[in-house]
Amino acid sequence: MANNIFEMAKKPLEKAISLLNLDPSAAKMLEQPERTLEVSIPVKMDDGRTEVFIGYRSQHSTALGPAKGGIRFHPNVTMDEVKTLAFWMTFKCAVLQLPYGGGKGGVIVDPTKLSPGELERLARGYIDKIAPLIGDLVDVPAPDVNTNAQIMGWMVDEFAKLRGHMEPGVITGKPLILGGSAGRTAATGRGVMIATREALKKMGKKMSDATVAVQGFGNVGSWSAKLIHDNGAKIVAVSDVFGGIYNADGINPYELEKHVQATGKVVDFPGTTPIDNQTLLTLDVDVLVPAALECQITEENAGKVRAKLIVEGANGPTTPEADEILAKRGIMVIPDILANAGGVTVSYFEWVQNLYRLYWSEEEVERREEEMMVNAFNKVYETAQKYNTEMRVAAYAVALERITSAMKARGWF
Repeated sequence: MANNIFEMAKKPLEKAISLLNLDPSAAKMLEQPERTLEVSIPVKMDDGRTEVFIGYRSQHSTALGPAKGGIRFHPNVTMDEVKTLAFWMTFKCAVLQLPYGGGKGGVIVDPTKLSPGELERLARGYIDKIAPLIGDLVDVPAPDVNTNAQIMGWMVDEFAKLRGHMEPGVITGKPLILGGSAGRTAATGRGVMIATREALKKMGKKMSDATVAVQGFGNVGSWSAKLIHDNGAKIVAVSDVFGGIYNADGINPYELEKHVQATGKVVDFPGTTPIDNQTLLTLDVDVLVPAALECQITEENAGKVRAKLIVEGANGPTTPEADEILAKRGIMVIPDILANAGGVTVSYFEWVQNLYRLYWSEEEVERREEEMMVNAFNKVYETAQKYNTEMRVAAYAVALERITSAMKARGWF
C-alpha cells in the first residue's frame, strides 16, 4: 500500500510543483522525512513469555509546527508505509491551515491476537520507546487503524509517568475524561458532509435535491451518510466489506446503523435490493462518497462512474489514471486531503483545548470545524479556478504554498 499511496501522492504533487514554479531546493527537502525511528518493544505475555514487537515513528515535516499523525497497530505495517503516510499528513494539515507538520507511527502486530492486558503493555511499551521524540510541542500522535481512545488513554498515562506530570496535549483522540474533545467521533464524517454541501453549491445544486451513494459504513462512512441525510440529501446506496444495498426511494442511515449493530453488516437491510461494491461505484447518482479502502476508482471503472461529484472520505480511493479520466469527463473530485480532513481539524481543537485547559462544547467544536472546512474548501476551489486545474492539484498547490513559505521564512532554503 505504501508504494501505491506514495506514487498516487507524487502525481498531483509534481503537477502542483510545476504549477507554482517551485524552488527545486524546497521540493527536494519534501522528498524525505526529517526524522524516522525504529524501535523494539519487549512485551510480557500472559503465559509468561516475552515477545518483541517492532514499531516505527516518522516525522515528515515540522516546517509549520509539531508533527501530527496517528499510530496504527497492524501486521502489515512497514517503515515505508509509515513514512509515506507522514508525508500525506504534512499536506493534509497544510490545506486546513493547521499549525502542524506530518507524522505517523505504527507497530507490527495483529491486535486481535492480544489479550487486553497484552495490548495495554504493548501500547505503554511503544510510548516508552518513542517518548524522546514526542511532546505537545514536538510531535502529537493520535488513533489510527486498530487503535482507539482507550489505547490513547494508556499512552498519555505512560507519558505522564515518564514526565512526572500529566501532559494531555501530547496525544489526541483521548477519552473525554482525560482531555478528549467533544465532537471528535463524528468529525471526519462532518468534514465530508461540509465538503459535499459546498461542492454542490458550486455546481448550482441543493443538498435536498441530491442522491448519494456511500461506499463503506465504518466510522467515516456511517457519519458521512447520517450527516448528509440530516442535511436533506437522499442516501440511495451503501456498502461494506460484505456487500451493498440499494433503494431508489432512500435509506435511513440511522435505521441502517441499528441493523449493522445487530447483524454486523449492511446487507439484508429491509426494503433494499442487494448490489455489489462495483455496482455501487457506477450508480446514476449525484454524489459518490468512497469511504472504504484505497484504489477503488481505477482506470478500469472510472469511465463507468455516473456520479457528478466524488467526495473522498477514504484516503487514496482514486488512482491517478482514474483522476485523468474523471477530469476529462467533467466529474469533480474533492480530494482526500481536503474532504476527510475534519478529523485532524478536531484533533487540533483537542490539542488547543489541552494546552489552555479550557474546554469547548460540542456546538462550539462543530461551529469551528464548519468555519475551517468552508474556508479551506473555498481556498482550494479558488486555486483550481485560478490555475484551471482539478481540485486535487489545487489542494496540493495550496498546501505547498504554505509549507514552502514557512520553510523560506525559517531560512531553510
